[in-house]
Amino acid sequence: MPRRTALLAATGTLSVAAALAPTSVEAATPTAAKPETAATKSETGASKPKAATALPAVGPWQATGSYLVSSLFQNQGLATVRALGGSHLWYTGNVVAPDAQLKGWNHVGDPDFSHGYVVEPYQSGAAAPTSKMFRVYDTAHGFRSSDFTHRLVPGEAMNNSFAAVSRDGQWLVSGEWETENRLLITPMPVVNTSAADPSKDLPLTGRVVLDKPVRNVQGCVFTTATRLVCSSDDATGAVDGVVRPLLQVDLAHAPDGRDVPGRVTALGPMPLVSACKPDAQHNFETEGLDYDAETGVLRVEVVQPGLCIPLTTVWEFKSRTVGG
Repeated sequence: MPRRTALLAATGTLSVAAALAPTSVEAATPTAAKPETAATKSETGASKPKAATALPAVGPWQATGSYLVSSLFQNQGLATVRALGGSHLWYTGNVVAPDAQLKGWNHVGDPDFSHGYVVEPYQSGAAAPTSKMFRVYDTAHGFRSSDFTHRLVPGEAMNNSFAAVSRDGQWLVSGEWETENRLLITPMPVVNTSAADPSKDLPLTGRVVLDKPVRNVQGCVFTTATRLVCSSDDATGAVDGVVRPLLQVDLAHAPDGRDVPGRVTALGPMPLVSACKPDAQHNFETEGLDYDAETGVLRVEVVQPGLCIPLTTVWEFKSRTVGG
């Protein structure tokens, strides 16, 4: 049954109101049984069971289905937003809010939602960027937004691929690009009282120090207080030789603003399914992800290749183990 949606695209961010329970995915809907014929009977006269198409699993995460969205407006990431007595999916895409573009921000990454606030990560299109920005929407006050700027520290890449809020809402984990051995930690704007003023610099206070390098991490999300699940568009297999993997990062303790060790595990490759074949310009691209703690649904985006690039697949998973 198709998902029923209402599209709201006033600022360049696409917020999609959706009925999330039960999840309805056409790929997971069984087809109607065909009439029995002689060819379907075994030698004993019993009907042969029709083989079911198995949905893929990635480590402990079992796919339950998938659906397609627009690569233009919805391909960078998504977040489950619970506000105003309901819930909906908040997407980011290639289209950047016009007012953010006027301020020099030309890319928005994978968002997150926590404690009544949506946070989106932006990066600069300047020739020599000196900062990155996090836009925070207050869902209790008409989705009013505030922009918090972080000045780059020596050695920090300008990329701002995702935002992941700790389970207590106090800390914001973000990522850079290419091969990295860390994730970055700042106070969560507004929620953390040390970062309540958007006119002040949002400071880098710590790092998730990874035990092995990761590459092209597009999104991370907390599934427990000490576990991140991350999507990587690594085509080289930097982590244990797994190409375009779903990663798990287990922290030594919950984020507290300081450095914390993180143990990286490649859970397996993301499923790459399309009617189109990759070409020299357009391969599959793993993008952002979301975890809905209330339903236990993990959603991960994969941009389609070749002529199908206007479409992005959203895979939905449920964990086969406690805590994912």
